[in-house]
Amino acid sequence: MQLTKLLPGLFLAFAVTFGITPQLKKLAKRVGAVDIPDNRKVHRRVMPRIGGLGIYLGFVAALLVMFPLTAELKGLLVGGSIILVFGLVDDIRGISPKVKLAGQVIAALVAVHAGIRVDFITNPFGDIITLGRLAVPVTVFWIVGVTNAINLIDGLDGLAAGTSAIAAVTMAVVAVMEGHLAVAVMAAALAVSILGFLKYNFHPAQIFMGDSGSLFLGFTLAVLAIMGLTKSATIISVFIPVIILGIPIFDTFFAVVRRYLQGKPIFQADKGHLHHRLLHMGLSHKQTVLAIYGVNCTLGASAVLLTVLTTEQSLWILLGIAVLGIIGANAIGVTGIKAVRSRRLQQDNTKKYYHN
Repeated sequence: MQLTKLLPGLFLAFAVTFGITPQLKKLAKRVGAVDIPDNRKVHRRVMPRIGGLGIYLGFVAALLVMFPLTAELKGLLVGGSIILVFGLVDDIRGISPKVKLAGQVIAALVAVHAGIRVDFITNPFGDIITLGRLAVPVTVFWIVGVTNAINLIDGLDGLAAGTSAIAAVTMAVVAVMEGHLAVAVMAAALAVSILGFLKYNFHPAQIFMGDSGSLFLGFTLAVLAIMGLTKSATIISVFIPVIILGIPIFDTFFAVVRRYLQGKPIFQADKGHLHHRLLHMGLSHKQTVLAIYGVNCTLGASAVLLTVLTTEQSLWILLGIAVLGIIGANAIGVTGIKAVRSRRLQQDNTKKYYHN
């Protein structure tokens, strides 16, 4: 990658997103792409919500300037465009979860068809495991899972955008260390595009990215992780993308656990996500977002560290992250275990009261 293309490309990514986002605020109001407050949402006024289109346009413009159209790049751009269109329709008119999921699967299959797939995973107890026919479902599961994970954390001003930017910067650093320079530049372009949008999205937000933005960011991060971070045969390589995207992945995982323990439908929205719990504990809107940024940066630094440590050292760090994550999530109330225990205790006390 020549510097004469790199710097103008990154500047273009920022300039396009930064320049077009104010126009998207006006467009959103004209087409009815607005987010109306309800008892589950934090904001209290009607907000335009197609800011993700600005991130998409900045990112795509930069990639078209900096790179030739290879098969993988076509897969990334076409798949990202499909996911963006489904998100825009949802932002403007609303679509069912099944239709939205179908769009995500189609976009993932486009990426797979272009050669973007997880062909093997590392085995801590032996050689690599070649996935063979399982490569397609595993890749689709990863892409759809990360896409929805970013979508689920988009609950506070600047949260999903900042989290994605930190993840993209971390991916760029790790990709450089692994020798995948093209992927590093793509991740940097994504981060710069997000920064152009974050000026209007950080608290107090002027515009939301909407599903068009969160789904596009999730899809793009998932695909870039496959292109640049899963090609190594080292044991730790399989964990690095998970650590980089730790907050959205584990927040989604704990949401499934929480709803299962509470006997609620897994896809039913609730106010038990990490940002909801931190707000409940007394943090302000801005403090909550900055606290999660801090955790994201720590996980990002850990992912970078894992690439330079020995396998044994890395496994100890992974174990420590997992233990601290579970303890912290339970203490904050994200897992739902404390709520279940409290409800059972109240039920037992009620039975004792009536029995006596």
